[in-house]
Amino acid sequence: MVQTSPSTPAPAGAPPVPCYDLERELAAEGAVLVAGVDEVGRGAWAGPVVVCAAVTDGTPPPDGLTDSKRLTPQRRTAMAELLRPWVRDHAFGQADPAEIDDLGMTRALRLAATRALAGLRQRPDAVILDGKHDFLGGPWRVRTQIQADLTCVSVAAASVLAKVHRDTYMAALDTRFPDYGFATGVGYPSPAHRAALAELGPTPHHRMSWAYLDDLPKWRHLRRPRPQPDGQTALL
Repeated sequence: MVQTSPSTPAPAGAPPVPCYDLERELAAEGAVLVAGVDEVGRGAWAGPVVVCAAVTDGTPPPDGLTDSKRLTPQRRTAMAELLRPWVRDHAFGQADPAEIDDLGMTRALRLAATRALAGLRQRPDAVILDGKHDFLGGPWRVRTQIQADLTCVSVAAASVLAKVHRDTYMAALDTRFPDYGFATGVGYPSPAHRAALAELGPTPHHRMSWAYLDDLPKWRHLRRPRPQPDGQTALL
């Protein structure tokens, strides 16, 4: 439920502090339950794309809540520990590398977000997405907002929870594939990751339709065609 807790303005020159302005706007338009949604892992070469849907109750969030990218790994982990009991509800959804290869990123994001929203105890009346692109679409009532993960409480909470959830997943993969630096690089193209790919090739957790394979002479034959925006697979 969206309440009307006052926003706390940031000091002059300081980064924005997440507030409830968007949730209140949607509540004024009749939305009783609002979910903030954010994703992580969109640009990685390996691992899933993960989406978190978070519902808050309008009470002040834990001190220091902000966009997950502005927090150190240690601070993110600590913040997630505070957020889990504080949020009214939250759930995760993910699309695995094979699904990303089959569907393309936009449809994979929609799949992951739909799974996250389906995991909530109650269907939200409205959804706030970070950014300007509505990858979710109907039948959901969607509000997009650039930098919502920095300025909107529910989206900021979702961004931290999603990041910690995916980082934990990638750290577990690191125990099985230690050469790729998944524990620290979380599937992005770090030097260790690039070196392991060149020597050892992709794992079952790599996205096989991505262009990085074109730069790996030993492995480029494994690249899959990337789906087109309409879901069809390109022939070239």
